[in-house]
Amino acid sequence: MNSDEKFHDLFDFMEQASAEMSFEYSRIQRRAMEDPGTAGDQGEENWAELLQNWLPSNFHIVTKGRIIGHDGKTSPQIDVLVLKSSYPPRLLSKKLYLAAGVVAAFECKNTLKANHIEEAVSTSKIVKSLAEDRYGTPFKELHSPIIYGVLAHSHTWKGANSTPIKNIQNKVTEEDRRIVTHPNQSIDLLCVADLGTWSLVKNTYFDMGEPNPNVKGTPMSGYVGFTNKTSGQGEGFTPIGSMVFNLSQRLAWEIPEIRSLANYYRCTNLSGVGQGSMRVWSSTIYSKYVREKVERGNYSEYKSWDEWATQFFTN
Repeated sequence: MNSDEKFHDLFDFMEQASAEMSFEYSRIQRRAMEDPGTAGDQGEENWAELLQNWLPSNFHIVTKGRIIGHDGKTSPQIDVLVLKSSYPPRLLSKKLYLAAGVVAAFECKNTLKANHIEEAVSTSKIVKSLAEDRYGTPFKELHSPIIYGVLAHSHTWKGANSTPIKNIQNKVTEEDRRIVTHPNQSIDLLCVADLGTWSLVKNTYFDMGEPNPNVKGTPMSGYVGFTNKTSGQGEGFTPIGSMVFNLSQRLAWEIPEIRSLANYYRCTNLSGVGQGSMRVWSSTIYSKYVREKVERGNYSEYKSWDEWATQFFTN
């Protein structure tokens, strides 16, 4: 951000949220050895409160529950869930949440470790499998209607020569390639409040410029990191602000009435500047109908909220 450019108050609010999260982490850690279970519960409540404060008020934010699919299969216990405004009030306290009413699910960690990422990728695959399959557009076939992510106060890589940003980027990419067999199974967001946010982006039809017809024009996905140390970040960037932006974008694809707010966040550049790498998928992940239309070039380049757009979730 240039020195003569007006500093948006949103960045102040996000810095305040970040300072509160940092304070809570320090407070919780002082007692963590005495009672790890309570420490974990307090961390979950911190994130539930943040989501309650920053998402539209008609969403229901609940903690510690499992998701149940239409076939009766269930997920492992999830720390924080975001439910649709239409969720049946009678079932809000039952701790077994109908997949069709869940818009987002998050694992919460006070201190992120490498094994947490591995576990989260496996859980994401299970959670996404509970949602109904969708067909008919690239967006529907590349994305699950349930957003899944990891929210952490801090991380374990604090040594003098540690490389936490590289470690997280490499680990989430490695586990995604090892465990995930379809792009709609991947983790969508990973936020470490004092370090950065990683957001999954997807391309409908990306021309690699390769002569090999099996590579050229295939769908792609990859994790983009928005971190405190990314070159070009504007003044006031915070990982929490980037997480709120990226989560709002995803929610707005599923719930059109909040798109004006998501667009506003985009105009303020709340997300920051990201860097990452992409994974190439076979076009066979699409249904025959979508694959044939995409291969004929029936997609759009820059239209907002278009399910046939070339790219999704880019700032």
